[in-house]
Amino acid sequence: MLDLSIIVPLLNEEESLAELAAWVERVMKVEGLSWELIFVDDGSTDGSWEVIEELVSRAPGVIRGIRFAHNYGKSAALYVGFDAARGEVVVTMDADLQDSPDEIPALRRMIIEEGYDLVSGWKKHRHDPAGKRLPSKFYNATTRLVSGIPLHDMNCGLKAYRRAVVKSIEVYGEMHRYIPILARQMGFRRIGEKVVEHHARKYGHSKYGLERMVKGYLDLITVSFLARFGRHPMYLFGSLGTLMFLGGGAVAVWLIVEKLVKQSRGLPLRGVADQPMFYIALVTLVLGVMLFLTGFLGELINRNASDRNKYKIDREI
Repeated sequence: MLDLSIIVPLLNEEESLAELAAWVERVMKVEGLSWELIFVDDGSTDGSWEVIEELVSRAPGVIRGIRFAHNYGKSAALYVGFDAARGEVVVTMDADLQDSPDEIPALRRMIIEEGYDLVSGWKKHRHDPAGKRLPSKFYNATTRLVSGIPLHDMNCGLKAYRRAVVKSIEVYGEMHRYIPILARQMGFRRIGEKVVEHHARKYGHSKYGLERMVKGYLDLITVSFLARFGRHPMYLFGSLGTLMFLGGGAVAVWLIVEKLVKQSRGLPLRGVADQPMFYIALVTLVLGVMLFLTGFLGELINRNASDRNKYKIDREI
């Protein structure tokens, strides 16, 4: 097994790849580690793949390349890179030279010597425009609040993992932003953080726009729901459905009883169907039934899932 696997997902970064590979090689020679560098080309339309081919030809077996037929996204690139990694420790970093390979040895030591399962970089001093920094601060604060994981830079591309972590988690969609949350769901709770150096972008431009904020918000809801109710959706939908059904039913019964009481006493009254509250109660009843059925269907789907009884075993004696 190799000491270290370095995974670099990329999209149209041809100018920086050779420089990044040379920088990584210098650091690895100083450390004396066995290593591999895996470039995952996420459907680049420039000359990135040609550069990777040249780098692989110079260092076969050490530098590896994987190319997608078209752009699938960073999560897909990381998933494929994790699957291909052969190192005891796996490090991910961006290809734009904003992440420094000089940080890799310290990140690896935190995994090997300090016993962390995952160490996330913290770009404390970022060389990005305010339009990128401020939304990032809001995103990280929200994620800390929802997840309970005290990381300052959840989406930092520079991270180190124990091998078991990357072989246990499944990254899909846009979930690369929440890998620490996915890791904790699988039982890897020793999650650390290290302040890392952040460089200004040297070539090209950022591939991420404002839409990532919307996607990030929706993915946070998804991962939070799956963490709490992924195996038992009835706990959420059944509870809400039952409460709404009982609440709507109670209001409907109260309106009917009120009418009967007033009618028996000869008091002025309104027809039950003439009161807006009656229709609100009916809608609440219907929604309660729908939510309960949603939870029930979720349980049926879970019962028939192929991985319903697959659990991560930490150790056995």
